[in-house]
Amino acid sequence: MKAFLILEDGTVFTGTGIGSGKEVVSEIVFNTSMTGYLEVLTDPSYAGQAVVMTYPLIGNYGITPDMESKRPWPDAYIVRELSRMPSNFRSEGTIQGFLEKYDIPGIAGIDTRALTKILREKGTMNGMITRDENYTMEDVLSRLKAYRTGNVVEKVTCREKYVLQGKKGAALQKKIALLDLGAKDNIARSLTQRGCEVTVYPAHTAAEEILSSGCDGVMLSNGPGDPKECTEIIKEIKKLYDSDLPVFAICLGHQLMALAVGADTYKMKYGHRGGNHPVKDLKTGRVYISSQNHGYVVDTERLDEAVARPAFINVNDGTNEGLEYVGKKIYTVQFHPEACPGPQDSGYLFDRFIDMLD
Repeated sequence: MKAFLILEDGTVFTGTGIGSGKEVVSEIVFNTSMTGYLEVLTDPSYAGQAVVMTYPLIGNYGITPDMESKRPWPDAYIVRELSRMPSNFRSEGTIQGFLEKYDIPGIAGIDTRALTKILREKGTMNGMITRDENYTMEDVLSRLKAYRTGNVVEKVTCREKYVLQGKKGAALQKKIALLDLGAKDNIARSLTQRGCEVTVYPAHTAAEEILSSGCDGVMLSNGPGDPKECTEIIKEIKKLYDSDLPVFAICLGHQLMALAVGADTYKMKYGHRGGNHPVKDLKTGRVYISSQNHGYVVDTERLDEAVARPAFINVNDGTNEGLEYVGKKIYTVQFHPEACPGPQDSGYLFDRFIDMLD
């Protein structure tokens, strides 16, 4: 069935509807990964967004067990060509069936390269996917201008705490409190494989509960949306900062820790989303290829260097990719060391966190 993608600037793309047939308004973002489409679909950080995949063929190895959460989170999915006949011995289904199962609409058959160039030149914007050929542009544009992602952390966080046991036979047995702001499963897995017992807490858990739990350190996860929307969470993170517990934070957690100590964040023109972003360790000068998914960044111009110092920068645009906190056992990064794009170049950051626990 024919489908339309209508952007906030009035641009219209015509293609074929995939997944659910429902109409959706969302923020349109693009991801440059050539593989890992299932990890992208199941990353909670995409809640409130519609994802454009720049790689032209998506779904060729089907649906495999490589999910980062129990379900997909994007509002919609946009591709050039959707594979209808996946070929992989681990495949358990098709992208089409997966999108239908979770009621996620999408569009295929459009020029995703042209769409990405528009988003790069004009910046991230809202869009609508509809199969209604009788849409009225004036009504659509009004809805697009009114759309906000809002506080989507509440949508993706767990509802109650739970415990994951560390890998049997591992020498280390430390207890980690993981604040679930929209955590990818591989964050907890990276810790349990190192022998840690991980207790996962809902995003709005009081700092006092975490501090009284007897944990050896705190992990702040990735997550979706504008970090400034998380005002109550920021207050609790400030209490974690004031404690003597070691803290390691990724992506949204990195941004929230910065906001908790008085720094600022701002929205990027079109963000970093993909598995090929180079980041430089400012101490060693070494460059790592990283996986990223964020539309906001910490403003280092408004960062008190007596509180925190830049630890990583993005080689492409010079934006901040990590902070080291002065006089604290706190280390935060904007990119995803658990995502294995290198494939495990930056996995040492988890080892550094483990060392901080001692």
